[in-house]
Amino acid sequence: MQFRPYDPERDREAVHRIWREIGWIEAGKEEIMDVCIEAGRTMVADLDGSAECVVLSARGDMRYGDESLPFAGLTGVSTSRVARKQGLARRLTALTVALDVADGVQVHGLGMFDQGFYNRLGYGTGPYEHWVTFDPATLTVDARFRVPRRLGKEDAQAMHDCRLRRHRVHGAINLDHLGNTRHEAMSTDGGFGLGYYDGPGDTLSHHIWLGTKSVGHGPYSVYWMAYQTREQFLELMALLKGLGDQVRSVGMEEPGDIQLQDLLAQPFRQRGITQGSRHETGVRAHAFWQVRICDLAACLERTHLPGESVQFNLRLTDPIAEHLEADAPWRGVGGEYVVALGPSSGAERGIDPALPTLEATVNAFSRLWLGTRPATGLAFTDDLRGPQDLLERLDRVVRLPKPHMGWEY
Repeated sequence: MQFRPYDPERDREAVHRIWREIGWIEAGKEEIMDVCIEAGRTMVADLDGSAECVVLSARGDMRYGDESLPFAGLTGVSTSRVARKQGLARRLTALTVALDVADGVQVHGLGMFDQGFYNRLGYGTGPYEHWVTFDPATLTVDARFRVPRRLGKEDAQAMHDCRLRRHRVHGAINLDHLGNTRHEAMSTDGGFGLGYYDGPGDTLSHHIWLGTKSVGHGPYSVYWMAYQTREQFLELMALLKGLGDQVRSVGMEEPGDIQLQDLLAQPFRQRGITQGSRHETGVRAHAFWQVRICDLAACLERTHLPGESVQFNLRLTDPIAEHLEADAPWRGVGGEYVVALGPSSGAERGIDPALPTLEATVNAFSRLWLGTRPATGLAFTDDLRGPQDLLERLDRVVRLPKPHMGWEY
């Protein structure tokens, strides 16, 4: 068994086979995987001389308040039919994270297939995201929209640049490499885009990318939306409303700082009318992404919380350590720290006997730091413990908007 970087000449057919076996690509569409591989780091695990597990990650940044933190996200973790339950995915993922951190990544994230597996590597679950399905004809936006430009997979560069410039809220990520947008566009069934070139030098300023398996009446899905201003957002929503003459339902992830129900006419009546149909409207909540701190001192150095400050000892455990190879370039962030949170934050190795002590896994502390849930709530359901007065002070100090990634990967 060997863990090593992907070699296209040696491994291309083997990793294509893995994705075909798990249903991520169909025969004849292997280019989709090649584009994803080109967008970041790719590691493989050999079994009997053939790559039977592959892990991909992509670099970018995460917005934390007004700061931007070096970020990497796992864009694919897959194991072939013959290599299941050998620990390959867990160990290879841990090594990939370590290599990313050695290259400067401070926060790591992923979209999970289910809750539990990646918790063993220190990831903590993000907040609920809202998937809103509505009849576009019921949108109440009264903004006028101009004739848009059609966008296709061939416009991936313009769309990618537009996504990088989009309005972002706390927790939002960007993925740097063009291949991330190309891969998403190529993977979309019935994919098409609509947008406007109002940017400097006639660059794409705002657009939506949609897909459907039923072109006539839908449902349609908005895979992403990129805009910079209120007016641009409303113009894109007006575009969706314009589809309502024919399309019966559209689903989209709710933007982080917007409540889409504000823009819907009689949403409860519509849900009752459509219940049980393929065009059923409503809101579904699901927490599908996870993140973890990979450099505690660096993350806290760029943490600026308004109001009072709090100091405490942090006894942090990091489960990834037991899954790392002996020669991995990083060993996790477990240890004892003296931590300050407030307008000026930081973490130093050691213990101050005069301070209260918080005990937590990196999973739980990452959720607290990002603002996913308050300390008192995490003490009920996650691995986080401390004196009640310390937990209540943390609730007062760590008051952040709900984090929203705004870029699925």
